[in-house]
Amino acid sequence: MARMTPEINAGSMADIAFLLLIFFLVTTTMDVDTGINRMLPPPIDPNAPEPPPVRERNVFVVLVDAQDRLLVEGEPGNINTLRERAKEFLLNEDRAPNLPDFEERNIELLGDVEVSRGVISLQNDRGTSYEMYIAVQNELAAAVREIRDDVSQQYFGRNFRDLRDEDQVQAIRQKVPMAISEAEPKDVGG
Repeated sequence: MARMTPEINAGSMADIAFLLLIFFLVTTTMDVDTGINRMLPPPIDPNAPEPPPVRERNVFVVLVDAQDRLLVEGEPGNINTLRERAKEFLLNEDRAPNLPDFEERNIELLGDVEVSRGVISLQNDRGTSYEMYIAVQNELAAAVREIRDDVSQQYFGRNFRDLRDEDQVQAIRQKVPMAISEAEPKDVGG
């Protein structure tokens, strides 16, 4: 008599494989690329009049060349001091004639306040590394964030990011605008 080999019931194998697949899909974390949170300006209206020229004293020029070297206001710069230099420029606490001037504005919740006309102009070379580009962006945004925190503490007793009232948030944004202008990359040297 021939010996029968017992069969293995494989009917539930597909169910187990499917459950394992679901388990790994649910428990696995995926790296998500994050971007820079910037709102792009609206398209330029071709019928709009020419904007008034910006006075040179109101522009803080930051250039990054193809070798990731920083040029701040025409002088070699350092990423480690960029934030403080940007804050010094925007605040112009001594009202130096070579730094930005201010305009008087009435802002709801703040009253009559001075608002800096300073603009940070960032230009990078096409060969600038992504890491350097992000580092410069982070430092410039951090300068504005720190100024906003200080102003928010002064008026509302808490940091800007901790404000929950949208009117307070808008008031601080009007007092300290995120005035970073970015030119299209080109070959700036190096």
